[in-house]
Amino acid sequence: MKVLLINHFPLQGSGSGIYTLNIALELIKEGNEVFVIDIDCRKDKTEYPFQRRTILCDNTKNDNPDLNFNFPCFTTHPRSLNTYYNISDKHVLQYVQTYVRITQEVVDEFKPNIIHAQHLWVTPFAALKSGIPYVITVHGTDLMGFKKDKRYHKYALEGAKNAAKIITISRQVHNDTLKIYKLPKAKLVMNPNGFDDDMFRPKNISKKDISEKFGLNVIPQKLVSFVGKFTEFKGIDVLIKAARKVTDAIPEVVFALAGDGQLMAEMKQLKADLKLENVYFLGHQNQEDVADLYSAADISVVPSRIEPFGLVAIEALGCGTPVVATNAGGLPDFINNEVGRLIQMEDVDALANAIIEELKNNTKLTKGKYAREYAVKNYAWKKTLQNVIETYREAIAT
Repeated sequence: MKVLLINHFPLQGSGSGIYTLNIALELIKEGNEVFVIDIDCRKDKTEYPFQRRTILCDNTKNDNPDLNFNFPCFTTHPRSLNTYYNISDKHVLQYVQTYVRITQEVVDEFKPNIIHAQHLWVTPFAALKSGIPYVITVHGTDLMGFKKDKRYHKYALEGAKNAAKIITISRQVHNDTLKIYKLPKAKLVMNPNGFDDDMFRPKNISKKDISEKFGLNVIPQKLVSFVGKFTEFKGIDVLIKAARKVTDAIPEVVFALAGDGQLMAEMKQLKADLKLENVYFLGHQNQEDVADLYSAADISVVPSRIEPFGLVAIEALGCGTPVVATNAGGLPDFINNEVGRLIQMEDVDALANAIIEELKNNTKLTKGKYAREYAVKNYAWKKTLQNVIETYREAIAT
């Protein structure tokens, strides 16, 4: 099978980028031919075992880019603070036309059997214009975007209407897609995100190793990790406020926060205001370093206000680390008392108390092994991919 994957983001730094990369790699392992269209503001020299075309952006960083502005995002990205909502009408049109043109160029060259468009947004419209059967994965942030900016409605609606199949990544995303787009139920198939169980596995890495790797000035006795964008809906502010109460109860605890975003300066100020010396901002980290952080942590925290799926939670479980998460979006689909703990969103005290209890009870020892087994059994990429391939076959057949 020849599969063309199209995404609105680079292959690193976003959930859908990692999703696209993992599907591409697994498809190659299964003997398929793969071509990926992504977008970036710099030339990524990483060599992958598939063909690739990157839409190059930002004329302040590149000569003769495909787009003279940086790529827009639903929230932010480590390499772009631009959003879909602050670009001009002219740039919206240029963005759409560029995806349509480059998709057609790749289709003419690669001749795929199926296109897999990421996000119910512009890429499905580009796939539609190519005349090739296509499926869409809805990642959730696209639904947020649909509610915020009507300029993209005609592209998203037409792309949804003509898709052979639409994959949703959680029950909430599935239900919201049906509600917003009023699509036939038979068109949608729910298939949760998968994770790379070779990358995200329990590693023999100590807290001393983590301290040296990330430049901490202390070797943690208790380590709490967070990985995610520093945006409002990720709840990073709730976690930092909870860190004050946790620190009062367990002075030896250290919080290691990996990620970046528009709230970084504000969160650093919040840390200072709360007089927290044990909160460390690690910035954006690659997948391997994130896996090291998870493996060394006693627990990982996902304090989101909105979370379409929660891949970071699955990755932490894959490393044998219990997860404290909010009862938001896709997280209740897989976080339970056997692998961690669910709390209500926006509740600083509940979050702090849950962290304290998990740390004091050393649940990494009691929940960690099962967390790994649970993640691999239900969310390893091989399982997810087989469902995706079946969806491709149904789309081609229809």
